[in-house]
Amino acid sequence: MPVSASLRGLGAALSFLLLATGCSSAPDYTPKPKGYNRIDLPPHSYQQLAPGHPYTFQYSRQAKILRDSSYLAQPHWLNIYYPQLHANVQITYADLKGNRQLYNKLLEDARKLTSKHEIKATAIDENTMQTPNGMRVSVFELQGEVPSQFQFYTTDSTRHFFRGALYFRTATANDSLAPVIEYVKQDVVKLLNTLKYQ
Repeated sequence: MPVSASLRGLGAALSFLLLATGCSSAPDYTPKPKGYNRIDLPPHSYQQLAPGHPYTFQYSRQAKILRDSSYLAQPHWLNIYYPQLHANVQITYADLKGNRQLYNKLLEDARKLTSKHEIKATAIDENTMQTPNGMRVSVFELQGEVPSQFQFYTTDSTRHFFRGALYFRTATANDSLAPVIEYVKQDVVKLLNTLKYQ
């Protein structure tokens, strides 16, 4: 028998042997389902904002109050920053002093700041809530991959204009952040329900 024929026979036998043993000893592979980061959220607890502002409210003990350091910032603009959650609620405030033009401008700005997210938002839900202090608050919940998922403003139309927006300093997708968004939203509702002007 020629050498090349015996090598071909040996090659065929080895191929068959590899296939037979490879199939029988291959481990079962099951792809893992899509998962999300585990986020442990602490119980809600609150503290009173320190004096020195024309308003007061209760905010989360998990957060720090930081003065807004942007070049546009006015004296009573704050950031309620959650270091562990990389979340930030930006608070702006204006004393209207009975200026109807300023009131109209701030109202328009609040709407524009919400509507600029329409490009990425899959939905923007607007609701009105009434606080125990009798304030009416316009609340906007934004869905989709938007930088701000929750915004609000409240005004008495003559003196006070108080606005806030929730932002996250992270690249994590919003569906993964859903539990954290709900957690901070609950804190914002507490803030609004305890908001009083000085």
